[in-house]
Amino acid sequence: MKYRVTHTTEYRYEGGEVSSSYSVAHLVPRRLAHQTCLTSELAITPTPLDYRERFDFFDNRTSFFSIQEPHRSLRVTATSEVDITPPGGQLQLQESESWNRFADRLRADPDPEIVTVRQFVLDSPLVAASPDLRAYAEPSFAPGRPLVEAVVDLTSRIHREFDYEPGSTKITTGLHEVLERRQGVCQDFAHLTIGALRSVGLAARYVSGYLETLPPPGKPKLVGADASHAWLSVFVPSSGWLDLDPTNDRVPNERYITTAWGRDYADVTPLKGVVFSSAKKQKLDVSVDVARLDVV
Repeated sequence: MKYRVTHTTEYRYEGGEVSSSYSVAHLVPRRLAHQTCLTSELAITPTPLDYRERFDFFDNRTSFFSIQEPHRSLRVTATSEVDITPPGGQLQLQESESWNRFADRLRADPDPEIVTVRQFVLDSPLVAASPDLRAYAEPSFAPGRPLVEAVVDLTSRIHREFDYEPGSTKITTGLHEVLERRQGVCQDFAHLTIGALRSVGLAARYVSGYLETLPPPGKPKLVGADASHAWLSVFVPSSGWLDLDPTNDRVPNERYITTAWGRDYADVTPLKGVVFSSAKKQKLDVSVDVARLDVV
């Protein structure tokens, strides 16, 4: 399937102006075995004085730019065309090693691949292991249970037991609060699952991207009504990384578009930066549109 993804972020500064700003963006889809980014363009207003791209530590395509003229708004529109094929090699629940045996290997195995994966067991800025998260995970992780079966059970439980409530949390909302209130958004559910997995000694990473949404039957799709999405990957020995979406209780398919991955949201924020400003406040508007291009 081919998609055009249009992601627009606009900041408006009120009560003053920004004299200069420095930004980092993760807005270009990754190149993967099942995903090809055909074209990608960032349109930035005002025009940056400096613009550079590189691949970060996690091999995400990352954009850096600075604006050195006074401005009262910043608008960044990323437009990408992506070709997605169905991810192959879906894992069978009964084929995976037991979770506790692999957790033991993650702690001590000198194999270079395991050593590289081990970084995703460690705490990160927004996701730290904790006794409460381990206690929540334990019903899914009986000793000897196959790793994939246990992880799928955990994500299904989160889907059943937590309410999706837009606006109920902020980026700064801690996992202890999400766990207590039993509500949040996709970012929270991805972080919660990652935290639970790390708390039992497994490796998990945060994935940022988009999901094609469909309008109700008989209704037209509204342009700009989509949103960025988040899910997670867990490392499975002898198979690699398995994507799971606890928000929708599914294994991501060809309707998912991957932009970036890292330890948590802080590593892959779509747009962040530093501004030097006299403005009293700022207003943020985000619009996302995921349009299928090969509809017959």
